[in-house]
Amino acid sequence: MKEFYNRNITTTEAELVVIEKKVNANSLFRLAVILVGGTILFKIFQLNDVLLLFVTVIAIILLFSYLILRQSKLEKKREEKRAFLRVNRNEIDLVQGHVNIYSNGEQFDDGKHPYISDLDIFGPHSLFEKINRSATPDGVERLASWFLKSANKEIICSRQKASAEIAEKKEWAQHLQTKLLFNLGQKINIKTFLTTYLGDKSLNFGSSFMKIYVPIAPLLFLVGGVLSIFLHPIWGSLAILGLVHLCWAMALGGKVGYFSSRIDKIGTTLVAYSDAIQLIEKEKFSAELTINLQEELKTDHAEKKLSQAFRELGNLVDKLDARNNILVGAILNIIFLWDFRQVLSIVKWKENYEGNIVHAFDIIADFEALLALSALKRNMPDWTTPVILDNYLEEGMHAEDINHPLIPVDQAVANNYDARTHRVALVTGSNMAGKSTFLRTIGINAVLAYAGAVVCAKRFKLPIYRLVTYMRIKDSLNESTSTFKAELDRMKFILGIVEVADDSFFLIDEMLRGTNSVDKYLGSRAVIKKLIAMKGKGMVATHDLQLATLEGEYPSILQNYHFDIQIKEGEMLFDYKLKDGQCTVFNASLLLKGIGIDVDNTNFT
Repeated sequence: MKEFYNRNITTTEAELVVIEKKVNANSLFRLAVILVGGTILFKIFQLNDVLLLFVTVIAIILLFSYLILRQSKLEKKREEKRAFLRVNRNEIDLVQGHVNIYSNGEQFDDGKHPYISDLDIFGPHSLFEKINRSATPDGVERLASWFLKSANKEIICSRQKASAEIAEKKEWAQHLQTKLLFNLGQKINIKTFLTTYLGDKSLNFGSSFMKIYVPIAPLLFLVGGVLSIFLHPIWGSLAILGLVHLCWAMALGGKVGYFSSRIDKIGTTLVAYSDAIQLIEKEKFSAELTINLQEELKTDHAEKKLSQAFRELGNLVDKLDARNNILVGAILNIIFLWDFRQVLSIVKWKENYEGNIVHAFDIIADFEALLALSALKRNMPDWTTPVILDNYLEEGMHAEDINHPLIPVDQAVANNYDARTHRVALVTGSNMAGKSTFLRTIGINAVLAYAGAVVCAKRFKLPIYRLVTYMRIKDSLNESTSTFKAELDRMKFILGIVEVADDSFFLIDEMLRGTNSVDKYLGSRAVIKKLIAMKGKGMVATHDLQLATLEGEYPSILQNYHFDIQIKEGEMLFDYKLKDGQCTVFNASLLLKGIGIDVDNTNFT
């Protein structure tokens, strides 16, 4: 995939150079039209040829208008190419370990959640930072919700198929990312803004007379002009009518201003959303989830697509903005009653499409979340789609060559694990040997699986568990909580979940660190026995080798595993491989010796 991104970057950079030259040339041409056109008009004015002067003025106006339109299109194309370039550069940056341009989701981190803080789901250097490709606030929130709580098997499988399909549509997926990238850095949530705006009951406008008269007002001026030219001059009457229009518009300027101020400056944004929706509308999908989402992107009026409805509102808002130019606004109101025309159109649009528009943002959020999962599958071809098992009471977790997704490939060490022969795995081992990382590896891959994503493993089968962890226990000065009290609170939380939820799966790393060794051992032993008595399932990592004797008390329920070290020529070598049985080699003395402290262990030999 790196070649694909680099090819896109090279091609787009070359295209941007060409577009930039066209933009500059168009700007110079516009300047030339003004200077040369002014000179020509001056010369023609001296000839006293009214018809030629009129034709020349029209020609210059049309040419200048064309150049303005062309400039707008070129600048829009340039911005799209810049966004596309940014999307592709971000993919290369992520491969190189740089920060994602998309949100890392730190706002969703919660130390009281069952697992997210312990498993590095949100925040800097997190799973979410690695995966997220959502630019809209709703897309970010939707993807985060998939990591915060497991879906059911049917939904998980539907996300797997949909994201796999989008992963194959890599050009389409990148173009959709590009269309939505403008949302990065937006200070307002457009969905929330529009929901409030469209739901405002005070936004009522127009009497029955106004609704009839406003559409025909320009016709009155057209008919009056024709009569004045060919039959009888009525310019004075037209002037009085224009003055009445202007005064009417000024009298209701406050109500129009209320409409305008509430939705001002988002016309361009709505048109941009229209482009993104159009991409979705035109694409052909085969996965059930993407087909269903596409079907929901429809209006209640069969003759108009939702992308057209978005664009229509965007254009109406932009037209209403013309009133902010006093001279232009006055002329438009004199002839067309411009303000009334746009406000009445917005009211009518609101009646027709309000519900469809708000729901569209939810559909876009779903597609953005699927984009994130598809990017992961596309970028990680060696990862696998996990198999979700049906019965969490009878079927156990099974993993082959499973790795932590946040550890670089050249540093990661894969492990196998099979829980089909036991309910509780007791993992002993020396310091820094890999116990904690292994527990997090299992947990974070389970979170990926439950979101519908691929996982960092050769094979991974698991039922849907309710994950709960005990790993990073911290004291709290704000809550006047010591480390040991925080540990007790967390353990109470875990026991409470295991007691009532037979689908729970715990990951406990070195419990009761905030007390003395005797209490730690006795307390840990009691907790494990309590978890077993409640038919709990999960893993416990510990330095307390004595806890390994529990395997004899609970055969076929608790099984020992360990990580160890190899001593070679006085040096410690870590292989980070999970092995059966209890650990027999510990390294605290060797580590202390490495910093100049000799440990006297003669009384323990």
